[in-house]
Amino acid sequence: MSSTLESKEHQALRAAVAALGQKYGREYLARTAREGGHPDELWADAARLGYLGVSIPEEYGGGGGGITELSLVLEELGAAGCPLLMMVVSPAICGTVIARFGTDAQKRTWLPGLADGTRTMAFGITEPDAGSNAHRITTTARRDGDEWVLTGRKVFISGVDIADATLIVGRTEDARTGSLKPCLFIVPRDAPGFGRSVIDMELQAAEKQFELTLDEVRLPADALVGDEDAGLLQLFAGLNPERIMTAAFAIGMGRYALTKAVDYARTRQVWKQPIGAHQAIAHPLAAAHIDLELARLMMRKAAHLYDAGDDMGAGEAANMAKYAAAEACVKAVDQSVHTLGGNGLTREYGLASLITASRVARIAPVSREMILNFVSHQSLGLPKSY
Repeated sequence: MSSTLESKEHQALRAAVAALGQKYGREYLARTAREGGHPDELWADAARLGYLGVSIPEEYGGGGGGITELSLVLEELGAAGCPLLMMVVSPAICGTVIARFGTDAQKRTWLPGLADGTRTMAFGITEPDAGSNAHRITTTARRDGDEWVLTGRKVFISGVDIADATLIVGRTEDARTGSLKPCLFIVPRDAPGFGRSVIDMELQAAEKQFELTLDEVRLPADALVGDEDAGLLQLFAGLNPERIMTAAFAIGMGRYALTKAVDYARTRQVWKQPIGAHQAIAHPLAAAHIDLELARLMMRKAAHLYDAGDDMGAGEAANMAKYAAAEACVKAVDQSVHTLGGNGLTREYGLASLITASRVARIAPVSREMILNFVSHQSLGLPKSY
């Protein structure tokens, strides 16, 4: 990345995170996933060095930076082969929402632990019958005296088994209109009526996916995050960082795969010269590099707009960055595996598992088709199709 685009502080942060990533690498993460464990050592090291809390306000033990710095950390860990998925969820979504909208008590309770890695929080929005349509969320919250009572189901929720609580998106009834509006609630892991079951995934990852049931889960009044009337503003305060961080995850993965392929193409000799000398090998790798760099620029724009407080501008850019990064990542991984031929499918080289992993960014947290709907409607002004 050109020094004219990144400050010396950001360059130093990149170098330091890259060094940590190299200490662990792809084999560490793959072995942890195979053994059914969690990357606790890497998480603890990243926390100790201040990387997990880089976007959390200084008064709560964080680095006082923004999503720009946090996305940089995740990208570099990904480029080293060991991205931490829970960074997308715990500091980026939950930490940001609580820092922006939480009460003083919620900030004191959660932000220091999210910053130093001693506490983690999951995020629950997706539902079995709602999918990408957040307006169809059926998890509801009703008042009962001084308490809230939550009922509903969630699906594909990451890391609930290791999270101290889950930030649940529910809907409450607007007293004036009677219509339902989104609200966010902190649900402790051991809350009565809060059940979870593991979803059996083909994707091999350390972070497990869960289906959640909320059966008359009773919460105190202070479990509600922020203003009951803020609705979508608070929700997208978490969803825009999620898209930016997903882009960082995808760009890091694409860079990792591309580096492996380039190293192989430089040294692998079949005829009289390395295979990288052939344009049929070199050009697709060069194109993949270009696509990753373009996606990275849009991610930086989205993070800059978000950190500057431009929620509307950040929303458009974050969606574009997530779309571009997912496409670039899938193409980079595919071309990298192809460059290695049969070796690309072996465990020794560690690229084949990325074929499945790279597609996640096309699907989650929102599908590429829904992003195209957003851009065609919001950016281009075309009629809505749904």
